[in-house]
Amino acid sequence: MGKVKGKSGPLARRPDNSAFKQQRLPAWSPMLTANTVLPFFYFMALLCMLLGVWLLLTVQSTQEKKLDYTEAGTCNTCFELRKNVSNAAKPCSCKVEFEIKKAFKGDVFFYYGLQNFHQNLRRYMDSRDDGQMVGRKKNLKNPSTYCKPFTNGLNRLPIAPCGAVANSIFNDSFTLSYRGSRGRVVPVPLLRKGLTWYTDKNIKYRNPQDGNMTLAQVLEGTAQPLYWQKPAYELDTHDPNNNGFINDDLIVWMREAAFPNFKKLYGVLYRATKPFTTGLPAGNYSINISYNFPVQYFRGRKEVVLTTLTWFGGQNHFLPVAYLITSCLILLIAVVLTVAWCKFGKNGRNMEGDGMPSGTTNEWLKSVLL
Repeated sequence: MGKVKGKSGPLARRPDNSAFKQQRLPAWSPMLTANTVLPFFYFMALLCMLLGVWLLLTVQSTQEKKLDYTEAGTCNTCFELRKNVSNAAKPCSCKVEFEIKKAFKGDVFFYYGLQNFHQNLRRYMDSRDDGQMVGRKKNLKNPSTYCKPFTNGLNRLPIAPCGAVANSIFNDSFTLSYRGSRGRVVPVPLLRKGLTWYTDKNIKYRNPQDGNMTLAQVLEGTAQPLYWQKPAYELDTHDPNNNGFINDDLIVWMREAAFPNFKKLYGVLYRATKPFTTGLPAGNYSINISYNFPVQYFRGRKEVVLTTLTWFGGQNHFLPVAYLITSCLILLIAVVLTVAWCKFGKNGRNMEGDGMPSGTTNEWLKSVLL
């Protein structure tokens, strides 16, 4: 016996006679009038202006020094040398001098910057093996196909770490020096550790392990990336815990930038010794550069950036200017609405009975709206 069907016809699909399904729930519908809307516009304009001025003053309190060293000083020789691919393995060093007129107070951060380098290309960003970077041994000898054409190196050995991102790591190195008032040259100490996010250093990137074997033994049977000058287990000869896939410089580079012009952290001023306890003093400085990274092939530029930071970050004027422009636009709209309200809509006196026949009110409204 089948089930007895219920009622049929149009009434069978009628919603229940409840407050929810019949849309009889109590609701509040605000009545927007000039007395409520116009003060809100003026308040928002004032709020955005105050935020913009506050952020602008905060940003301007930071100090920044940018130095393009692509062809500066003696780096012009290295620039010409790197034009020829056959000279890629030849070492080249150069020196650039500059002056800091006003002392940098507080913590000072040392960045390297690249221009016209598109790390945000989809094929470039996909060219990596996250399983390999997290330390999975099965991915060590069998790189992902996403890494092509950087999957195999010399003697057809699998590359570790594979992919275009790791292969193109920025490999210039810097030594900053300060020339004091007495002419004595003092090396500026930079902290080269602790540059990465905690999650990157301890979760996202891990070295492969196999019992008590060293990292060099674990990576045996793999090849270094084609453009690297040394294998992954020798990235930092001074600190064995900063080698392999957990090397700070590698992790910083592997976090791709969203724009073609970007900067990445290279070091932080170590303020334990004089004369750097309060920051970078004013005076003459020089940077000795190991010039390795070529930029001619993508028409790029290289720079170093010395900067202080605030709670808001570095020297970025976009958000303060955006707040100030938004404030001006809101204020302009508020003024226009106030004038229109005073002229046409205040108490309705100008829309009916004040020099305008009542029969033409509808026609006037249609002309305004259309």
